[in-house]
Amino acid sequence: MSVVGPEPGESLDTLVGSWSVLQLLRGHRFSADDMLCAWAARRARPAALNLLDLGAGIGSVGLMTLWHMPPQARLVMVEVQQVSHELAVRSLALNGLAQRVEARLGDLRDPASVPERGAYDLITCSPPYIPEGHGVASPVPQRAGARIELRGDVFDYLLTAKRALAPGGRVALVHAASDLRPRLAIEQAGLALEWWCEVFFRLGRPASLALYVAGHAGELETEPTPRPPVVLRDHEGRWSEVYLELRRELGYSDQGG
Repeated sequence: MSVVGPEPGESLDTLVGSWSVLQLLRGHRFSADDMLCAWAARRARPAALNLLDLGAGIGSVGLMTLWHMPPQARLVMVEVQQVSHELAVRSLALNGLAQRVEARLGDLRDPASVPERGAYDLITCSPPYIPEGHGVASPVPQRAGARIELRGDVFDYLLTAKRALAPGGRVALVHAASDLRPRLAIEQAGLALEWWCEVFFRLGRPASLALYVAGHAGELETEPTPRPPVVLRDHEGRWSEVYLELRRELGYSDQGG
């Protein structure tokens, strides 16, 4: 695959620090969900060396997480959609990351896609969270696959994460706040919830997302605890100080967005 910048129908956008990512103009694009998942992952294991991003898409969650890890940290990204995988591979080349990041094209439900057992001390998961048949699928297949559970749900993600998680490792997950399945999926996978928090896109409205951090069952000595919620905007639509501080922690400007 040749190393080129954005082609027609694509954009090259700043992701974090000096790293950029290729995206389709009318396809799936990285969002606050990805940044929040990376933030939770960084909080969970700030010095992780072996990272795994399941359902990596264009690579945004994994790369945002890797940026904050030690320089010797390595990342494996697993993505099933060819178009997203190819964009990620080109982004790695453009950022000079081919030696630190391995992009795998494969279904995370297939053990051959993640054959390593107990190898990763930090795993990130940003699964689609609309069951098939319960939402309007985008006519753009790449966007549809990022929102609709066409190739696995949170149960599949966490079963794979459990198998690949090292002793003492952590899994960071972002999901819909109104969906009760993540807690059940954590338990059924043989993991234990360490902490969680809700994310409000605007104060006064229902929570949109929830962040979860889990580890191996039997390793956590305390009961799971809720963390203070993350509120992105206040009642008037202004960026909240909590969100701006989160962005500063991740190395972004105070402009929001």
